[in-house]
Amino acid sequence: MQDMNAEPFPPIDLAGAASITALLREHVRSCPTRDAVALVTDPGEPDGVTWWSYAVLDEHARRIGAWLQHRGAAGDRVLLFYPNGPEFVAALVGCLYAGMVALPAPVPGAYQHEQRRAAAIARNSRAAFVLTDAASHEPVAAWAEGTLPDAAVLATDAEVPADPGACRIVAADRDTLAVLQYTSGSTSDPKGVQITHGNLLHNADSHRKAFGLGPDTRCGAWIPNYHDMGLMGLILPQLAMRLPTMLMSASSFLKRPHLWLQMVSELGLNFTAAPNFAYDLCVRRVSDEQIAKLDLSGWKHTINGSEPVRAEVLDAFRRRFAPAGLDPRTVVPAYGMAEATVFVSAAPHRRPKVRRVDPARLESHRLTEAKPGAPARELVSCGYTPHLDIRIVDPRSRRVLPEGEVGEIWLRGESISPGYWEHPAATAETFHQRTAGGEDGFLRTGDLGALHDGELYVTGRIKETLIIRGRNLYPQDIEHELRMQHRQLDGCVGAVFAVPHGRTGNDVLVVAHEIRGRLVPEDLADLAQGMRQTVAREFGTRLGGVALLRRGGIRRTTSGKIKRTEMRDLFLQRQLTALHLDHDDLVPAP
Repeated sequence: MQDMNAEPFPPIDLAGAASITALLREHVRSCPTRDAVALVTDPGEPDGVTWWSYAVLDEHARRIGAWLQHRGAAGDRVLLFYPNGPEFVAALVGCLYAGMVALPAPVPGAYQHEQRRAAAIARNSRAAFVLTDAASHEPVAAWAEGTLPDAAVLATDAEVPADPGACRIVAADRDTLAVLQYTSGSTSDPKGVQITHGNLLHNADSHRKAFGLGPDTRCGAWIPNYHDMGLMGLILPQLAMRLPTMLMSASSFLKRPHLWLQMVSELGLNFTAAPNFAYDLCVRRVSDEQIAKLDLSGWKHTINGSEPVRAEVLDAFRRRFAPAGLDPRTVVPAYGMAEATVFVSAAPHRRPKVRRVDPARLESHRLTEAKPGAPARELVSCGYTPHLDIRIVDPRSRRVLPEGEVGEIWLRGESISPGYWEHPAATAETFHQRTAGGEDGFLRTGDLGALHDGELYVTGRIKETLIIRGRNLYPQDIEHELRMQHRQLDGCVGAVFAVPHGRTGNDVLVVAHEIRGRLVPEDLADLAQGMRQTVAREFGTRLGGVALLRRGGIRRTTSGKIKRTEMRDLFLQRQLTALHLDHDDLVPAP
């Protein structure tokens, strides 16, 4: 590891920069030997970290850019199928150098829904190129032959047949499209969020101001590069700010969660991020012996976002890793989405704030403190939005609501995407919206929340709110309670949704949930019955169906959010592969 203070650290003008490309070229000129990005395979071994400097990254990127320019034109779309690491970053920068649009995506896997989603992205984007690494080249090339027969496929970690000097760096401005982030929509009809250079620069500047990022910041991630939080939270802002970034594979973290914490301890990371489940996984899977070897005292910020933040997970993580020096202010609950270039709100530099609210009043769309000793729902504050305008709006009347009332979260600012790629109807429904009072230019997030003392509390999604016999129920509350009371569901994910009863036509609840380990049929039936009893006891309603699935059976977005609507469709279409399924005349006959 080189001395990070060996070179001067020229100030970076994110607000005045023309593009990410221009900033990167300036970094190469001003500090070519500075560490840019590293692949981490084992943070405890001397050869477990491989760094690329800005000069090395630039040479690889220019070689890729020259290869692309020889075969295509500015504005072409390029699919990127990579694991985390410098090769991905070089391919991404190569696209920007060539004036082309990068499309990070998961490698098409063995599952049919993964193949179908990748094919739908390819069709919607009309990608002209597919870049990958040598390890994935054969299956990716086979997939592309059947899906994108005219696209050129290249493994960029092999010898790229191009001269880096032949790359003509394409000038971009803040309105130039840089990335298509396919995070929204169904498997068959995904939506590509258009991210411009201006979006990325404003997002980077917002990160810097909110978290105080600067010359002493060292970043690291295991989140996949196609994940919103990974790409736009821990890779692109860091490149813009010239911050050294260490990347580890998601599979390494999932197999050995302590490696992430070891990166913090051994490599001096002080800015990271992960979804809520990752903190829970660390609590359950990192041993006392491993904790005894950790020093987390230098960990300044780690964002908890991309899925509902649970108060009990925050508390458990704080208590579990306090002996390793974890500051109780380190974990920062946050809220974001691809349509806002990921970062919307956070409250760093303090302990997380949790409110106990009256669940009955919440059903009536009001945030009211629960009485001491009374049933309550705990909501975690996602902090402030100083870089964006925020409104809480009645989704029907479009009236702006006062503090304490729950409505749709609307956002406006420079981080907001111009819309979805070649989805004019969806763009018109979601972007450039006007309130009843005449304020325009807002993004409709589809999320429900409320403001209290200027802070945002997210309560759910409009499309997923369940109305059962006149009551508004939140699926994540039911899913969470089931996991709390049934150990076979602990550490897994589920989806609660409503479907019409076959005889009455009234909506009833169904839960599809992954399970831990292997259970015999009798135990599966007992678990399903116990889940029915839990929902009846805790929520005063009945489950009309229970589907128990293997791990990986619940569909999720690239942001990690549960795709409850898609799970509902699969249930109704009899396409769930369940270990156990019982229902009350809910599924239409084939």
